[in-house]
Amino acid sequence: MNGKINALGRWIPEQINGQPVIPFQGIGKYIPEGRKAAPPIVSCANYPKDGNKVVNSLRKALELAGIKDGMTISTHHHFRNGDKLTNKLFDTMAEMGVKDLIWFPSASFPCHEPIIEHLKSGVIHHIEGSMNGSLGRFCTMGKMKGQGVLRSHGGRYRAVQDGDVHIDIAVIAAPAADPFGNANALYGKSACGLLGFALADSQYADKVIIVTDNLVPFPCIPWQIHGNHVDHVVVMDEIGDPEKIVSGTTRITRSPARLLIAEYTARFIKEAGIMKDGFSFQAGAGGISLAFISFLKKFMEEAGVKAGWVRGGSTRHLVELLNEGLTSYILDGQTFDLDGVRSMRDNPNHVWTSPFTSYNYHGKGNFASMIDVVILGATEVDVSFNANVVTHTDGLLLHGMGGWQNCLFANCTILALPSFRDRIPVIVDKVTTICGPGQLIDVVITERGIAINPARKDLIDSLKGSDLPVRTIDEIKIEIEKICGGPPVPPKVDKKRVVAAIEWVDGTVIDVVYKKID
Repeated sequence: MNGKINALGRWIPEQINGQPVIPFQGIGKYIPEGRKAAPPIVSCANYPKDGNKVVNSLRKALELAGIKDGMTISTHHHFRNGDKLTNKLFDTMAEMGVKDLIWFPSASFPCHEPIIEHLKSGVIHHIEGSMNGSLGRFCTMGKMKGQGVLRSHGGRYRAVQDGDVHIDIAVIAAPAADPFGNANALYGKSACGLLGFALADSQYADKVIIVTDNLVPFPCIPWQIHGNHVDHVVVMDEIGDPEKIVSGTTRITRSPARLLIAEYTARFIKEAGIMKDGFSFQAGAGGISLAFISFLKKFMEEAGVKAGWVRGGSTRHLVELLNEGLTSYILDGQTFDLDGVRSMRDNPNHVWTSPFTSYNYHGKGNFASMIDVVILGATEVDVSFNANVVTHTDGLLLHGMGGWQNCLFANCTILALPSFRDRIPVIVDKVTTICGPGQLIDVVITERGIAINPARKDLIDSLKGSDLPVRTIDEIKIEIEKICGGPPVPPKVDKKRVVAAIEWVDGTVIDVVYKKID
C-alpha cells in the first residue's frame, strides 16, 4: 500500500475508501481554497402549498427521497444511548433491499450494536463517524467492508461544508416539529435540548427527513432546524428516551485518586491565575470533570470570581453555576442530563450552539480558541504530550472523538486523567493512535503529579512558589511503570491493513488504525 509520512511521523495511505487523502501537515499549515458545498436548487412548486410535508411512514419518506444503493445516510446523536430511531431506520432500509450504504452519524452508542448485523449483511458498507464499543471492535478486527473515518464534531461539520462528505439523505430525530418541518428539541416527551449536531445535515443534504413523536401546529417555535431545509416529516410513537442521555460518564467520581486529580486541576487553574473575573472554561461530563467543577465552584465563591461564559455539554453542575450567578452564560453544544434540557428551555442565558459556531476550523473563527481553559480526558498521552482518545493500548478502537480535537485550541488545554487504568500505564513513550498533537496540549494532571508542557514557560513560571506537585512527564511515567511492572505491551496489528483513518480538524489525516491481530 502506497503512502506518505505526515508531520507527526505517522504513515498515512494515499487513499481511504478509494478517495485521496492529505496527510497532516502541522497546526494551521493546510489552508484550503475553493467554495463551500451547496445543496441542490429546489422549487416551491414541488412542495405542498399548505406547508404540510407529513407522510405516513418512514419507508414512504425514504422512497420519496429516492433511496438507493451506495447513498450516504446521516443521523445525529443528541439522544446518546437513548436513540430509538437509527436502528429502525436501517431495519427499514434493509427491508427495502438497499445495499452498500455509508452511515454518517455524529456519534454512535451501545444502543447501536444491532447495526453490526447490517454491516455483516452488506446493507451498510462502512461508517464515517465514531464507533463506540462493539462497533469499534468490529471495525478494529477488520470485519467492516470499507474503512472507518473518525472526525471531531467540528471536523464533521467542516467535512460536509467543504464537500468532503456529501449527504444524500439526512434523517433527523426531533422531539418537537410542525408539519412544515420546523423543529426543536426543547419540548415534548423526548426533549433532549438541542439539535446542533444535525445542523450541517439539514443545511447541505440533498434530502432531509424529520422524524418526530410530537407533531405540533405550525409554527414550531423556536426552530433549531428550519422547515425550509426539510423535505418530509414522519411521525413515530417514540424517537428517543431522554433519560438515557445520562450515561455512566455523567456522574461525579467517588474514586479518591480521581477526586485528587479534580482538586489538583481546580487548584492549578486558581494558582496559575487563570481563574479571574470574566474567564471562560469548558469541562466534559466525565466523573473527574464534574468533580473539578465542584472544586472550582468553591474556589470561585471564596474569591468572589464570576465567569463570563462557560461551554457545555451541560450538566446540572454547570446549570447551578448559571443559576447562582457564577457565570453569565452557558454556550451549549449538547445537554448531558435533564437539568441541562430544562435550563436550555427556560433560561435565555443558556444558549444552544452548533459545531458551526463552536468548532468549525474552516470558519471565520470559532468559540474553541476563545476559551481560557479546557479540561479533557484521554486514553493515552505520551512524553511528547501527544494524546489519544479513540483506541486503547491494546489497539482496540472503542471511542469517538466528540469535540475533543476542537477543544485543544483553548488558551490552556489540560488533560486530567488517572496515571494508570487496570494496571496499564496511561503515560507512554508513543501513543497507539495520535488524535491530538502535543503542541496543543499544555498540562497533564494525574494523581501522581502535574506535568506542564516545557513550551508553556508562562504556566511553569506562574506555579513558582506553589506546593502543587509539578513534575516532568518523564518522572511521572517512570513512577507509573514501577507500579505497573513496566510499560504496556504494544498491540499486535497488521500494518498492511488500515481499518480506519483519524482526521485532524482541517481534513488532513493525522493517524490511522490498523487491523488488530488476535
